[in-house]
Amino acid sequence: MRETWLRTNRRALGFGTVPPAVLAVLGVWLLARMETAESSWLGWLGAALLVVGSGLVLAIVLQMRQPRIAYQDGEVLFNLRSGPPIAVPVELVEAFFVGQGPLMLPGAQRRADATVNLVARISQRDPTYAEREVKPALGRWSESYVTIRGTWCEPLDGQLVQRLNRRLREVSEARESSTTTS
Repeated sequence: MRETWLRTNRRALGFGTVPPAVLAVLGVWLLARMETAESSWLGWLGAALLVVGSGLVLAIVLQMRQPRIAYQDGEVLFNLRSGPPIAVPVELVEAFFVGQGPLMLPGAQRRADATVNLVARISQRDPTYAEREVKPALGRWSESYVTIRGTWCEPLDGQLVQRLNRRLREVSEARESSTTTS
């Protein structure tokens, strides 16, 4: 069973559903206005807007449900790209801590702003986890450090980082004790 450790920024994604929802509503309105055969193109346009808008809303809602960091079967899962998460054995994740980095939002003046980030340190015992390709807006994975941009996850504070490190220690110790007793 997958355990969520860090959620996405649901508020930002929720705001992102507004434009496609407006498209879908416009599509429904156009479909309702279609009264005659001469206005059949309005029906096609309305149907297209409804399908596209609904599809985009669904895609965003699915993104809301996907955690930024999760734990499952001895692996810490980092969702920082499209497709499946990057799975790292829990024994290679050393710690989580708070950092600071660029905001990475569109607009020249917004790029200079900074945001609080979550950083995960990956052990250098296995160099295959030192570098990974991730979506730059979501984070960075370089030199065995995973930086998760605070803009796209739940609010970061000291208590959250303490909870993450406590849970990391708990699952690491549980796995260690289960391998020594087997």
